[in-house]
Parts: sequence; C-alpha cells; structure tokens
Amino acid sequence: MKRILMICHGNICRSTMAEYVMRHLVAQRGASDRIAVDSAAATRDAEGWGVHHKTQEVLRRHNVSCGNHRAWQMTCADYARYDIICGMDEENRSDILHILGGVSHRGWHWKPMTAAELAKADPEGKVHLLLDWSPSPREIADPWYTNDFETTYRDVLEGCESLLAALEEGRA
Repeated sequence: MKRILMICHGNICRSTMAEYVMRHLVAQRGASDRIAVDSAAATRDAEGWGVHHKTQEVLRRHNVSCGNHRAWQMTCADYARYDIICGMDEENRSDILHILGGVSHRGWHWKPMTAAELAKADPEGKVHLLLDWSPSPREIADPWYTNDFETTYRDVLEGCESLLAALEEGRA
C-alpha cells in the first residue's frame, strides 16, 4: 500500500482539498486497496479546525465528498508512516523539511538548513510538491489569501491526476 500525506500551511484548504480529490480519483480507479491518502498541516496555526467552508463548497460543486476532517500538524514520525509527502508550495516544503530534520524554529523564521541537514531530513526523497509530477511543475497558491478556490481546485486536480499517473506507471 502506498501512503500519501498532503501538506499545506494550516490543513484546512489546499491539503484537505488534495486529500479528498485524490481519494476520489483513487476510488474511481478502484485503487483504494493500494493507495491511502491523508492530509496534515506544516504549522499549528489552525490545529483542530474543520475544512474551510469554501473548500467544502468547491469540492461539493465538483461532486467530491468531503469528510469531517480536523487539522493536525505533521511530526517527524510521519516520515516513516508515509511513502510520499506532498507540500503545496515551497514554504510548505521548507516547513516539512525543518520538521523532519528537527531543526529549531526561531520566532517566525526557521534557522537555515545546511546541505547535510537537508539530506538528513529527507534521506529517501519522499518530500515533493504536489505538482512535481505535472507537465508544468509549480506551486499551488493558497486560497486563504487569493480567495480563488476554483483555481486552487484545478491545480490540485492536475497535481492529483499527475501523481496518480506516476504511481500507476511506477514513477512515484
């Protein structure tokens, strides 16, 4: 079983959208027994909050069911639990690597990581951006700030479809 963890800043918009879109696609392909998907936050900013109401609305419009998710922050132990960890943007990836590397947080900013710390944080190459498998890799903008949940949905869908194709072809 491949286990995938989707990560965004607070785990109420992008990562939950990616979790439910990916679960939907996996179920459509009859692969729920081979691929499991969860989501978490890179921070504790929204810990315990439910899925953002606009995320719920866009998922409903696209006939994707949304569960009763509560935001939680990933931990270093999650590296052993998941095969693929997908951040939505470079800030998420940096936060993930800092969490995994056990590098301290100083105020609002992480201490810069050395090349050795980066390699130690992700020795198996599990950490990616969701759109890394897409024909046009890029970040997924945070709809908390853009208020454009539809564009986020399209980007998330592209990322999930590309990742699923990579899994089916053995590239991920």
